[in-house]
Amino acid sequence: MNRRHRRIATTVAGASIMAMALAACGGAGGSTGADGGDQEVNVLMVNNPQMVDLQKLTADAFTADTGIKVNYTVLPENDVRAKISQEFSSQAGQYDVASISNYEVPFYATNGWLTPLGDTVAASAEFDQGDILEPMTKSLTAADGKLYAEPFYGESSFLMYRKDVFDAAGLTMPDKPTWDQVAELAAEVDGAEDGMKGICLRGQPGWGQVYAPLTSVVNTFGGTWFDEDWTAQADSPEFTEAVQFYVDLVREHGENGAAQAGYTECLNNLQQGNVAMWYDSTAAAGSLEADDSPVKGKLGYVAAPVKETASSGWLYSWAWGIQKAGKNQDAAAEFIAWASSKEYEQLVGEKIGWSSVPAGKRASTYDNADYQASAGAFYQQTEDAITTANPDDPGVQPRPAPGIQFVAIPEFADMATQASQEISAAIAGQTSVTDAVAEGQQLAEKVAEKYQE
Repeated sequence: MNRRHRRIATTVAGASIMAMALAACGGAGGSTGADGGDQEVNVLMVNNPQMVDLQKLTADAFTADTGIKVNYTVLPENDVRAKISQEFSSQAGQYDVASISNYEVPFYATNGWLTPLGDTVAASAEFDQGDILEPMTKSLTAADGKLYAEPFYGESSFLMYRKDVFDAAGLTMPDKPTWDQVAELAAEVDGAEDGMKGICLRGQPGWGQVYAPLTSVVNTFGGTWFDEDWTAQADSPEFTEAVQFYVDLVREHGENGAAQAGYTECLNNLQQGNVAMWYDSTAAAGSLEADDSPVKGKLGYVAAPVKETASSGWLYSWAWGIQKAGKNQDAAAEFIAWASSKEYEQLVGEKIGWSSVPAGKRASTYDNADYQASAGAFYQQTEDAITTANPDDPGVQPRPAPGIQFVAIPEFADMATQASQEISAAIAGQTSVTDAVAEGQQLAEKVAEKYQE
């Protein structure tokens, strides 16, 4: 074990003793055997490209350095969300670390499902918590003031488009487009190349799939899930207008199979030349500008489209949280200290390419000349989107809870996932937008009753 990891391991030891006392039934504690044998950590995570890179690099870097074996379970987004929720709510202890987000942290922490990281990872001078972008640290800190997760990468949202296709068509993309302009441009570039559609928008059911980008559209159209008094607004004129716009746009000029297209499908569509535009996560740019990407150097990146608001980009982090009942607390903390470190970003830059660095979390990344050179097409737009995102005031009216692409309450995931089924059905032409938002309103009213009481 090198000096860096010895220091971190020493720091986490005290926290592990406390975790054992608090969660004895879950078997929390270090994983080293009585004879000082091998350690391991079980990690449950989403199958995004940055996590695939992590898998490739772990054995030769982290395990070789620390002796800690990492067992990964990797699942698609909707599946991993369901499994993480089940695992953490039951405190089953099967997994030590999971890729959670700033959505889950507040209520996972309140429920006692997470181990605080402030005295372990964040306390390490070498990890340098101060280098983590303030919006990320704030979003992963619970109401008790404790930090419960570290970002693997952070993201906002922006619009990605094929510069070469626009140039050939004599079209100009504004730096800060409106959604009306985007709709007009989508119509212009639809069919610009053989088999090419105007835009890709998520249509796959799931609160983290179709309703993530759609809720950001609702905000900028003047809508909201709830007003400040917890009155449900999911079928208001503004909410309905936003949904109708989104459904019409993707039906008229969107990707094939839109009702089942999520983040991964849209990423593939833009890479393979099947669409000319895509509104989604800033994290996608790293994959799009990778050396093996067919569209490397062909894309432009501009601010998230707006209508009634000055901005509309979301704020999100795929982050690492330690299950309180996890059996390998020390190894888990050491894994997080590596996977979210400057050292790991340097490793990705050198081994895979600087555009693939899991960015959006550290100020130093955006000051790194190697990263700037490789990510010149998008790094400034990404940093601007993250640092200007405002989860506390994302729309045109006061809100009862923070959140841009979600409402930061435990009930939102189930509510929006159920409602998303109807949105996907509307995209597929199986129901009307009026009926879809009416179903969403009923679900929202049930949630609102609890908070109004």
